[in-house]
Amino acid sequence: MSSRAQQSGVTRAKLLRVARELFARHGYNDVATEEIVRRAGVTRGALYHHFRDKRDLFQAVVEQIEQEVLQKVAETALSEADPWDQQSAAIRAYLDVCLEPAVQRIVLTDAPSVLGLAAWREIEAKYGLALVEAGLRSVMEAGYIEEQPVEPLAHLVLGALTEGGLLIGRSDDRQAARTGVGDSLDRLLSGLRKK
Repeated sequence: MSSRAQQSGVTRAKLLRVARELFARHGYNDVATEEIVRRAGVTRGALYHHFRDKRDLFQAVVEQIEQEVLQKVAETALSEADPWDQQSAAIRAYLDVCLEPAVQRIVLTDAPSVLGLAAWREIEAKYGLALVEAGLRSVMEAGYIEEQPVEPLAHLVLGALTEGGLLIGRSDDRQAARTGVGDSLDRLLSGLRKK
């Protein structure tokens, strides 16, 4: 990799890191691009070289967080041997991540309004849908739930997880909401299980 490409990568990473910290602490609307470039130690031109505008930078931060969430959930699931236990662990890991302040503020609070609900849901599906589908296939193959078309069920499960995350993120008592959502999802998925 050339030194110019390396420097470009360093600048982009710096902008993402600083923007993420500021968006998490103050929210999208209360962060000016001037503050981002000042704290990152770069020029406005550098910002606009990498991102169209503040919204584009914000979307990149959202996608970065979503990738991290996906990684954490997948690693947690794979720490279990049994497919059903993997799914339970994945759901718990996702709901636990929803308690993290940066996830709450950036992904669950600001992203739906800043990016628009359709774009936000598309990002949620981009990072979560394949993992949910793989998990459902594994529990079907293990005989825990009836064979059925995976895609519609995966969309419904992802929708339940997403709405549960929103409920947690917007609750006055997030820990209680996390417990309630977790219990409800356990009952919902247990209803799919063969008797």
